[in-house]
Amino acid sequence: MKNTLRKNWKLFLLASLTLGLAPFNPPHLWGKIRWILGGNAFSGENAMQPQDYFDVFLHGSPWTLLVISLILIVFQKKK
Repeated sequence: MKNTLRKNWKLFLLASLTLGLAPFNPPHLWGKIRWILGGNAFSGENAMQPQDYFDVFLHGSPWTLLVISLILIVFQKKK
């Protein structure tokens, strides 16, 4: 599993720059994260719906995989 994550960092980078940022102006994921951190994600008429959380997961998973992959590459044991 770790080797697969290490080897596929280029795929994760490509996915992060395409799916992770789409739509590009402004980056959709950034807007959703600001929405969650802004405090109005859970209350009021603009509360986040289940599809909004799925959207955060969908656009955020390539970034998460990229970060994990890069951490594994940096901290891999020297053989």
